[in-house]
Order: sequence, then structure tokens, then C-alpha cells
Amino acid sequence: MRKLNLRPAEEAQAIDLTPMLDVVFIMLIFFIVTASFIKTPGVEIDKVETVSADKAKPAILVGVNAKNEIWIDKNFVKDNGVKIQIMRLHTENPKGGLVIQVDSEASIEKVALIADAARDVGINDVSVSTLND
Repeated sequence: MRKLNLRPAEEAQAIDLTPMLDVVFIMLIFFIVTASFIKTPGVEIDKVETVSADKAKPAILVGVNAKNEIWIDKNFVKDNGVKIQIMRLHTENPKGGLVIQVDSEASIEKVALIADAARDVGINDVSVSTLND
């Protein structure tokens, strides 16, 4: 095999991209680690306005839309399956609470159904998410 002998001028023009790639990968890892992920119930909710509300990071997020449909973990859940889904999510994180996001057009009976199911499972920290301007 023949060896290619590069002249000094050709060697000086070659750019080593290894350090730049190292920096790019380190930055990528930094942004992935520091990114915050937002949990959503899986349905668009028009929240009710309130005067004051406490903000907390929920473990279980339940949504009730204007059609009185219950959404848990981005899935539509029928009334009789609410307790089972809450129990499944509660076993994954037993220290977390439950937050119900309710549309302003939804009925209070759905909220009561979800709150009762959460209490039956053993979740004492149940709150309703509202729009706080």
C-alpha cells in the first residue's frame, strides 16, 4: 500500500472536530438532565378562576372536560374504572397526592366521584386545580 504524504500546508488546513463533538454531547446531556417534564391529563381543560390556590407537584393528575369525560394518564376512563386507575397510579407513588383538573362546564358529581375513589384508595391529599391569575 502506498502512504499518502501530506504536505505541511495540507496538514495545517485539516480541522479536528473531536473536541467540538465532545462539547456538543456534554451540552446535550446537560439539557436532557435539567429539562423539566410537565404532566398532563390528556385533555384540554378550561379551568375555573379562583382568588387563591396552593401550588403543588401532583403524583396523579385527573382531568374532567366539559363533556364530563374523565381522563387519567392521557386515557379516557369510564366512571366504574376510576378507582382502579387511581389505585394503579397510587401504588407507583404512594407518597403523592391527587389533583383534579376540572373544566368550568363539568359537573360537580364527577369531581365527587373522583375524590371518593381517591379516599377509598387511601389518598388523603386530594385537591382541585383552578386558574389563578
